[in-house]
Amino acid sequence: MGILHDDVVIFREAEKEGDPTVITVNCPDKTGLGSDLCRIILFFGLSIVRGDVSTDGKWCYIVLWVVGKENTRWSLLKKRLIGACPSCSSASGISYYSSDFHPPKPPHVFLLKFNCYDRKGLLHDVTEALCELELVIKKVKVSTTPDGKVMDLFFITDTRELMHTEKRKEDTKEYLRGALKDAIIDIDIELVGPAADICSPASSFLLAAITDEETIENRTLIRSDEVTITMDNTLSPAHTLVQIMCQNHKGLIYDIMRTLKDYNIQICYGRFYVKERGKCDIDLFIITKGDGKKIVDPKKQHSLSSRLRTELLHPVRVGVHSRGPDTELLVANPVELSGKGRPLVFYDITLALKMLQTCIFSTGNGRYTESYLMKEEKGYLFRGTRLKKEFGKC
Repeated sequence: MGILHDDVVIFREAEKEGDPTVITVNCPDKTGLGSDLCRIILFFGLSIVRGDVSTDGKWCYIVLWVVGKENTRWSLLKKRLIGACPSCSSASGISYYSSDFHPPKPPHVFLLKFNCYDRKGLLHDVTEALCELELVIKKVKVSTTPDGKVMDLFFITDTRELMHTEKRKEDTKEYLRGALKDAIIDIDIELVGPAADICSPASSFLLAAITDEETIENRTLIRSDEVTITMDNTLSPAHTLVQIMCQNHKGLIYDIMRTLKDYNIQICYGRFYVKERGKCDIDLFIITKGDGKKIVDPKKQHSLSSRLRTELLHPVRVGVHSRGPDTELLVANPVELSGKGRPLVFYDITLALKMLQTCIFSTGNGRYTESYLMKEEKGYLFRGTRLKKEFGKC
């Protein structure tokens, strides 16, 4: 027995301008479901301002209040959220949700290669077009020649899983030509292979630069005394209560959910909301997924508390370093144990550089393990001119 397919995710539109849209998810539970849903919402450019979560480990009920862009494609968002829920089965010709879940196969990676004439903001315009096409950038390499031409190599996956068709390829090319207009010289798309083969480690040069303490720092606009994390085992006989008070930032709930997912921790009940001036109150009743017990070991409590504090204070690491007449921008962000990176990081970086009217002549990215925290991160390296120290505030 289950619930109708269309009832798994329900939207209640805002009654008036400025009010949040309410998203209700009612489906079988799975490890990291809250993290996956918050990641999708973040990918669509929405912010969670309030939430209630409850689960018995088998079935969950999640209500999220979100605000964001006026042009949000709600029908597509609903489709993506449903896709993140446990798999769908059919009974008597009607689609129902069952608790059986099989991890999806790694998507195929395609190489998008094109030459074009350089101009300010070009990299962001390409990135924005790829996001609108629902293409995920796995790896990128951009280089500029002395004669003002750009060779762009984007290793991408298709959220729609249609890039193997000629129609999808031609539609993508046509959309990019329309977005970049006369800048395009030629463009080509070809199949490369599974995603696992493309997510290669960072190059030795990028690794040395991005892990150099003198070139990259934990920049944040949040003071350490603005984040308070307490754990209590006395208020519930079966759960550990985690109380967090902090300043809101883009993707805050995703950062918390992602961290708990990596620690294999289940939220039995959770409540969070954003108050005036961006202050957030978060209450989470948690247990460990393995044994279903509260966290009583002081070392484990300290480890979880320290990681949460780090993620809230430093959701990304940013560094700006001079290389002769040019400047390097280094940005690093955490990667989930599942291999998923924070969505839209490359989009946000290129948007900030465009706003700063910065000329970028090369860029690259890769993954590596941060030695101090022993976690995987994804690093981005940009070389250009007129990169400003205030980038960390963008």
